[in-house]
Amino acid sequence: MLQIKDVTYRVAGRTLLEDASIDVPGGHKVGLIGRNGTGKSTLLKLITGDIHPEGGSIRLQNGAKLGVLPQEAPGGPESLLQTVLDADIERRDLLIEAETAEDPNRIAEIHIRLADINAHTAESRAAKILMGLGFDHEAQARPCSSYSGGWRTRVALAATLFAEPDLLLLDEPSNYLDLEATLWLESFLRNYPRTLIIVSHDRDLLNNVVGTIVHLEQLKLVKYTGNYDFFEKTRAERLALDAAMAKKQEAQRKHLQSFVDRFRAKASKARQAQSRVKMLEKMKPITSVMEEYTVNFTFPSPEPLSSPIVTMEACEVGYQADLPILKQLNLRLDMEDRIALLGPNGNGKSTFAKLLAGRLKTQAGQLAKSGKLKIGFFGQHQLDDLRVGESAYQHLAEKMAPASESVVRSKLGQFGFNKDKSDVNVAQLSGGEKARLTFCLLSIEAPHLLILDEPTNHLDVDAREALVQGLNEFEGAVILISHDPHLVSLVADSLWLVSNGTVTPYEGDIEDYKKQVLEQAKSGGSGNTPNAVGAASGAAPQKPRGNSKEARKARAEKRAQLAPKRKEIQKLEKKVASLQADRDKLEALIADPETYNKDAAYQAKLSSELGQIKAAQEETEETWLMALEELEQMETEMAAE
Repeated sequence: MLQIKDVTYRVAGRTLLEDASIDVPGGHKVGLIGRNGTGKSTLLKLITGDIHPEGGSIRLQNGAKLGVLPQEAPGGPESLLQTVLDADIERRDLLIEAETAEDPNRIAEIHIRLADINAHTAESRAAKILMGLGFDHEAQARPCSSYSGGWRTRVALAATLFAEPDLLLLDEPSNYLDLEATLWLESFLRNYPRTLIIVSHDRDLLNNVVGTIVHLEQLKLVKYTGNYDFFEKTRAERLALDAAMAKKQEAQRKHLQSFVDRFRAKASKARQAQSRVKMLEKMKPITSVMEEYTVNFTFPSPEPLSSPIVTMEACEVGYQADLPILKQLNLRLDMEDRIALLGPNGNGKSTFAKLLAGRLKTQAGQLAKSGKLKIGFFGQHQLDDLRVGESAYQHLAEKMAPASESVVRSKLGQFGFNKDKSDVNVAQLSGGEKARLTFCLLSIEAPHLLILDEPTNHLDVDAREALVQGLNEFEGAVILISHDPHLVSLVADSLWLVSNGTVTPYEGDIEDYKKQVLEQAKSGGSGNTPNAVGAASGAAPQKPRGNSKEARKARAEKRAQLAPKRKEIQKLEKKVASLQADRDKLEALIADPETYNKDAAYQAKLSSELGQIKAAQEETEETWLMALEELEQMETEMAAE
């Protein structure tokens, strides 16, 4: 179906692909992965012919129909249903020709072809796809122009899927979707009868849809047979083997070089020395793949607060007076809560998040918050609020003032910004880099409550896993809105369903919810909205599961056990930093020529104080390192349980 051979491509002097090759047979489903900025979207553009390689070739099967999301989403007066139907150009043209054709033979050919492409079922197929993506029958009759950009992008996706191209190219399709539509898309793509190449960082999507992973790394395309989990396991084994081989080769290289250095000048050993020089020249280096950056989403422990930190009694909230979107909100939020909000887009998840964050006020009822409560809010609009003419360093230096440059850069480094990247203007950062910068900024305040609205849309797989770890180590409360079931299952201890104009606890787990969504979609329900709480629907949790009550309780208990040790480490870190600051001041005084114009007693006092601080610093650092080792041991023992 597709052959990519020795392709090289550069942009702005930077090489993205170099002699990269891959074959994709017809009917295969391929996941194209790689870290942000490695060139995945560029490769799709090379396949579509929007850009052309500097070297090599890309060949498609003759006559193959290519399908890709258009750059501009539809926004005309046509209905959603008609827009999707028009995506099948052959069917559309045949129907138009059938209205004017007069030649009996041609009329017969048209109707035979229409039958061959199942034109009589087109409307029901288009309606089913739109329904799966969240549009009920009433919505399908509305014009595209009446919808916002995000919803029109869904229409464009529906049209692309309906056209059933021979090679379907999708670039992060779930970024535009909620959890319910993502689950439907996963089911659709799993049964797609033609060839698929999908760029995605959604582990569940890759695990459940594709049978081949192509990893873009070190300018090459590396193919792995299997889903994402199998790729991750296989690659880890390969990296470990490469590292061992590289170590062994380096030892062999040193041995050969030592022989050459010792005996090159001796006539009796000259021939042997020369042979070893040739061996060194022929020895091809084994390079272990080193990670380009390491991300640690580190959220400082907030000051202790007694629970509840938020209570709601009969609250109502909306954007217009007397038109509440959510009402009868009777909920409480405690410091240890990890809650994921479920429900399709448009039901009020973001509205509820804005209410908690203080961006919306209640229209009725009572909402009480702890007086010292600090809230960190991550929403997609936060990325747009970054100042495009300033660098990541400038953003953080302002937020952390008067912290030193080294402290600021150390904080940026935790979120994957090296010195060069931290000095680049925000306008030149990728979506994933902007997201990481936003997380870095909101962590400075040490919030008690993190409210995260689709935090992973621009993060690659490694950054998503780092976010999971960071949230599980965070000692405050979390409210999560995400279309990523993997993230929800690993972070959330409780699920709340936003449906029918209110928010209620969901007694099942994420697997129950997924089943409920898919069953309702199969039964032809309008949209993807479960109508009731999991327990009321008869969906009983199956145990054990990663998000079962027992598992959620166990994760909460583990966090509680580790919390004292983490607090001890943070106190020690602050003490080390404070002692270093005092030491710097004293060393600056001692180095100041003015100091030596003063009496000897003053100079002796400075030296004595410096010695005491050095001793205290060494003792504190040793205690700190021991505490870190103890924490690591505790985490290892818990992981093994």
